[in-house]
Amino acid sequence: MLSGFVEAKAKELADICLINTCTVTHKADADSLNIIRKAKKDNPASMIVVTGCLTELDAKKIKDHCNPSLIIRNKNKDQAAILLLRLFKPAIAHKQDGALRSQNAIRGISFFKDHTRAFLKVQDGCDNFCSYCKIPFVRGRSVSRNSQEILNEAKRLAQNGFQEIVLTGICLGDYGKDLKSGINLAGLLKQMEEIDALARIRLSSIEAKDVSKVLIKRISRSKKICKHLHIPLQSGDNQILKRMNRHYSGEVFLNLIKRLKKAIPGIAITTDVLVGFPGERQENFLNTVRLIKQISPLAVHIFPYSARQGTKAADFLENTSAQDIHKRIASLNQIARVCRDKYMRSFLNKKMVVLVEDSYAAYPGYWQGHTDNYLKVLIRSKSNLNKRLVSVKLIEFCDGLFKADFR
Repeated sequence: MLSGFVEAKAKELADICLINTCTVTHKADADSLNIIRKAKKDNPASMIVVTGCLTELDAKKIKDHCNPSLIIRNKNKDQAAILLLRLFKPAIAHKQDGALRSQNAIRGISFFKDHTRAFLKVQDGCDNFCSYCKIPFVRGRSVSRNSQEILNEAKRLAQNGFQEIVLTGICLGDYGKDLKSGINLAGLLKQMEEIDALARIRLSSIEAKDVSKVLIKRISRSKKICKHLHIPLQSGDNQILKRMNRHYSGEVFLNLIKRLKKAIPGIAITTDVLVGFPGERQENFLNTVRLIKQISPLAVHIFPYSARQGTKAADFLENTSAQDIHKRIASLNQIARVCRDKYMRSFLNKKMVVLVEDSYAAYPGYWQGHTDNYLKVLIRSKSNLNKRLVSVKLIEFCDGLFKADFR
């Protein structure tokens, strides 16, 4: 490797521990700090390097709680190899500095160890400024990558055996809005579909306002774009949505889902819900419950509200009690499971294509993978199916997954 660094093996003491942090919730802050402390404990002689979102506004907190060797801010993350060499191997860094800068200029990933699908970041930052969210303050305004750079990276990943690529971004639907080329997300998807070695393209998450008619048409006509969209809801109550600065109503969100299901039969919808936002009373929460039942999503990712310093919502005074939040989350989890089962059972006895990801430890002789609409499937086979696309029939459903065979 040009930079001179090699990944440490499992249980091997590392010379450098590089920790990429998150700050989206209080729990994310706490988890990040705990990982840093654990890295120091397990590797007492190592250089502890911290980067990621927590470093942007809370570098002092990291220093006070963990005292790492080096903190690299997000804006300098792509220069991590150079910065580490300057500290760890100054002589090598002096000789390789120019070469490393040239290498970093490629700005791409070619391989994901132990992964069947690859993740390709096309956009960063966010202009939405939801009242509860800290991300715009640590990630900055929305910025899109050059489309040719993205396509080159996608081709390298496909050539290295990744049949599915997941497009990611802080606000994925904003892709292209800052580019002079005029390309948007739908246009980028069209170009990626032309990569012969690539079988699937999946979108990680997209805001309701960015699911355009053009994008819906592109997905509906595509043989490669996965029939699965993760569209954050956060609340089904119009009053709470307005306080969240979410720029849509429950009715607008529901109509979007109806249009998607009509245009793309069988599409899976997954979503996020934030429980306990300041001012959320039981009647507000029940509006969310009603909307979730109408949407009938494959999955609902449920989060308790977490006040983030510097956001508008942090100054709202009408806090929901921890006990009420806990009860609402338990109730919504139960409803989400019913919705999941209803959606998944509609595919029982149907033939589907599965991208196999790994053997399934809990069931010896079985392999696990997902359909393009993100149904989890177990396949019994004596053959090695790892990383293969296989056509199967879904013959049994239990506890959120299918068993399938080749009939």
